[in-house]
Amino acid sequence: MAANLQFIRIRLIACYPLIKLFIKQQRNGPAVRVLYAMNIRPSEHITNTDLNSGLKLVIADGLSAEAMVVFTSGTFLTAMAIHMGASNFQLGMLAALPTFTTIFQLASIWLVQKFNNRKLITSVFNLLARLPLIAIGIMPLLFSGTTTIQVLLILLFFQHIFGDIAGASWNSWMKDLIPGERLGSFFSHRSRMAQTLNVTLSLATALCLDYVKTHYPSQEITAYTTLFLAGGVLGMMSVFLLLKTPEPKPTPMDDKVFKLFSKSLKNKNFRNLLAFNSLWAFALNLATPFFAVFMMKTIGLPLSYVIGLGIISQLSSIASLKLWGKYSDRFSNKTIISICAPLYITCILAFAFTAMPASGVTTLVMLFIIHVVSGLSTAGINLALSNIGIKLAPKKEAIVYLSAKNMFVALFSTIAPMMGGLMADFFAGNTLAWNIQLTGSKHMTINLLNLQGWNYFFIIGGILAMLSLRLLAKVKEQGETHRARVVIHMRATFRNKLRRNIGREATNNLYSPTLAVRRQVIKLFKANHTATAYKKSA
Repeated sequence: MAANLQFIRIRLIACYPLIKLFIKQQRNGPAVRVLYAMNIRPSEHITNTDLNSGLKLVIADGLSAEAMVVFTSGTFLTAMAIHMGASNFQLGMLAALPTFTTIFQLASIWLVQKFNNRKLITSVFNLLARLPLIAIGIMPLLFSGTTTIQVLLILLFFQHIFGDIAGASWNSWMKDLIPGERLGSFFSHRSRMAQTLNVTLSLATALCLDYVKTHYPSQEITAYTTLFLAGGVLGMMSVFLLLKTPEPKPTPMDDKVFKLFSKSLKNKNFRNLLAFNSLWAFALNLATPFFAVFMMKTIGLPLSYVIGLGIISQLSSIASLKLWGKYSDRFSNKTIISICAPLYITCILAFAFTAMPASGVTTLVMLFIIHVVSGLSTAGINLALSNIGIKLAPKKEAIVYLSAKNMFVALFSTIAPMMGGLMADFFAGNTLAWNIQLTGSKHMTINLLNLQGWNYFFIIGGILAMLSLRLLAKVKEQGETHRARVVIHMRATFRNKLRRNIGREATNNLYSPTLAVRRQVIKLFKANHTATAYKKSA
């Protein structure tokens, strides 16, 4: 290691005159002119042309950042850590890093208060967050051997710290940039494009990695580090796009950081939102992390089936995002949550009964329906939860309110799976069964309920999620509409679309099958009556 560092130092000293000459020649070069052309100062007034151009840049930034996330997190990061020999504790640390570092969003509040330039803060700290990813990618090229799991954890720790500081500043920036009446439709469009890219890249990358594992197993770690290098480069592209995006001039904040933070907790309406969102996050993270484990261990599905069901859920989410974005702008985010949350709670509770059917085909059909409905409902919930936080946060102190929301949700999202893991052994040895036995010439047993292991988490998580909806009722949002009116409007809109595509009669038959049967019976009766009358007259 020391020899490698000494070699690099000698090479840099040898190259110093060439580097100095290059900088001198490029002082007025195109790269420097581009940086000067980028106005990083906030704008007093943003024209419609600049706004539309800026929103396109925000979408492009989202796509490049999404590609970076696909390559450097999730399944591929876990697979890389396992290949490097990570212990279960180290894998848990990797999973917990994104939530443990949210406390550093307080630093973002201080920086925005001091410099009053969110574009600069977001760009600089996003740049710093990309450097550890590039370091992971190039370290095997600079030094002999591979990156250790300890080095990986340290680099990703700093990546998440810088990313959280940039993210809090970005949230406040976007609240001021995007008009309130376009918030839902814009973020639904951005999320839809990002999720589509996520699915496509994930599948393509998984196939490439499987090919490398099969044909070049010795190069597997190189493939993973190459993904990090590509992710870091794509992340740098997102920084460049952010530098070109306009920023409205923010209103200065005068109070101290912790005093500002306490303001968000004193705001009764926002405090109600925090209570709902925290309990909702706790309920979901008590159940959802164990879905894949339950399907593989309890039901016995192969990994390919689990991945396939996950893709079905994502496709359902992509297909419904545009609809939820339009309705959140037209009605309210609270209404969207009140429609989608019961659907998702039903899916969580239904998971507890998927292992009961004796037929594997019945189980697969149930899982297919659950994943389609859960994808549709989570798309609306996630979009509405994000937008309602932005909408309820005061313009002057948006960064404080949104950081408080992120920190509380992250805390409860971390506690829930940890509690679930502690309780897993207890529930594994306890079974709750409710059967009906029919005795006679033939003995028959009907299973009404059979809870064991992970099923308890799904029931408890579903009940807690239902309780959280009582807290949602206390949240007040401007322009909120009663859920029943929105459902009637959605049904009428869907019916009109069906009538245009498949015809009025077919649509009426779908919506009122009993009425359609009655009409057919009446037609047959009239036809028979006419035929009988004709025979008698003949």
